[in-house]
Amino acid sequence: MNSKLENLKKAMDATTHKGPHFTGIQKRNIQAAIHLEKKENQRPNRFMIFSLSAAAITIMIILFSTQLLPMPENNSGSYPLSLEWEVRDEFVEDGVEKFGVFPEPQLTAGQNSGYLFSFREPFDTYKGKELSIDAYNRKTGERINVVPPEKITDPSPGYSSLQRFTARFEIPYAGVWRYEVLLDGQSYGDVVLTVGDEEGIMLPVDIPSFVEQQDFEAIDWERNAVNFSGGIFGNENKSGVIGADMPSLTPQKWMWHLWGNQSANLTVVAFHKVSNTVHPILDNGWKWTVELGGPVNGADAHVPTSVTLPEPGQWAMLLYDGDVLFDVLVFDIKE
Repeated sequence: MNSKLENLKKAMDATTHKGPHFTGIQKRNIQAAIHLEKKENQRPNRFMIFSLSAAAITIMIILFSTQLLPMPENNSGSYPLSLEWEVRDEFVEDGVEKFGVFPEPQLTAGQNSGYLFSFREPFDTYKGKELSIDAYNRKTGERINVVPPEKITDPSPGYSSLQRFTARFEIPYAGVWRYEVLLDGQSYGDVVLTVGDEEGIMLPVDIPSFVEQQDFEAIDWERNAVNFSGGIFGNENKSGVIGADMPSLTPQKWMWHLWGNQSANLTVVAFHKVSNTVHPILDNGWKWTVELGGPVNGADAHVPTSVTLPEPGQWAMLLYDGDVLFDVLVFDIKE
């Protein structure tokens, strides 16, 4: 034990515990060690380097892809002003009407139609600016420029402002269209109009979006509904109605039957042959869609509803199973 202590003492005497506590060499060694430790502590952590690099690359990708994304198809880079698609022929902001539009009667797709826009604000609002009009389709979102930019230099002839700004243009296909007026490429206001097809069929604004114009073109008016099973009038093994044996204009109770349907919803769209008009007839003339019940009378599904028809004549009832045209029932409605 004593020899071990003596050896330890000699070893300690060889270090800073004997004589001057720190020699120049020792100081330099200590300083070098400290400096090296600082470098090692400052050396970036590999995981941190990877994380920061990944974050930087992600940000660069986002910025680059944002530049590549197409801007909305609108001269002002924004979607039309209104959020609702309710048909209206005037634009009102803060309770003040800014302009209205007067299109030709029976506005029809595929025809060069005339429009009169009546702007209400003082002429200085428009003077020297470029006025243009874009049209947006409700169903597809497609935008077309119907009035190219036109610099406004003078009021309408005989008026103090643009009370009679006229234009003629063609809407390519039927549906609900939003007409957005732009001044120097900035949204000024909009109106929403219904455009009929070449046959003059006007679809109501609130009609379900899956109802297509071609559905009416395929109607077989010679295929009248027949009594095929104990008072059920319709198309056998497809669809039929109880209560339609003596259809009239007075409110009635009809029970709809479907065979082979795939969904739980039935939509009924009534089309009047002579007037080329489309109507809801369920719940006495305001509802398009009802929920189906279970099997009855041999059918796979059924539902009773109240029905009101607005005028006599030949009617086609387009039945939609969910959003798919399922069958068409043709009835002759008497007074």
